[in-house]
Amino acid sequence: MNQWQNFTKGFIRQNPVLVLLLGFCPTIGVSTSVVNGLGMGLAATFVLVMSNIVISIVKDFIPDQVRIPSYIVVIAAFVTMVELLMAGFAPALHAQLGIFLPLIVVNCIILGRAEAFASKNTVFSSIIDGLGMGLGFTLTLAVVGMIREGLGNGSLLGFKLFPGDGALVFILAPGGFLVIGYLIAVVNMIIKRQEK
Repeated sequence: MNQWQNFTKGFIRQNPVLVLLLGFCPTIGVSTSVVNGLGMGLAATFVLVMSNIVISIVKDFIPDQVRIPSYIVVIAAFVTMVELLMAGFAPALHAQLGIFLPLIVVNCIILGRAEAFASKNTVFSSIIDGLGMGLGFTLTLAVVGMIREGLGNGSLLGFKLFPGDGALVFILAPGGFLVIGYLIAVVNMIIKRQEK
């Protein structure tokens, strides 16, 4: 697989949420608006890329018996950095993301990429993989947030789309599952057409 395929696989073919079905907790929890989705996605992308770099560098020095706990410690260090930076420079977003920010530590996407990719590949390939998967995750959160904010609040980025209120169900968890379900169907159709 060349580096371009490595980078773009997270957008559609191996999208963490819509194909691999990972990361549903933060996707449902924070994607009530575009800003929240982008904030969580970019935070997760930073953690993913940085932890992939470190794990790819130290993979040969970690004994198999403590591999997963070691990965979690590396990931937790970068999550702590992101959380402190966000608390200092974007306190409103930090408050909106709440508990979902520290839960990046146990996000299956990040731990899965550390185990499945970074621990078996070079540093450069791990950076490309982390960026691609992270941007795919961010794109998914932004699209889900755009749909939920638009239909649920009747606005987008604070601008009113239509008079009156939106359908509250889209702001709640059932609306998140509904939106993601339809997006999964669309992505499956795209993948099947590409295979033909």
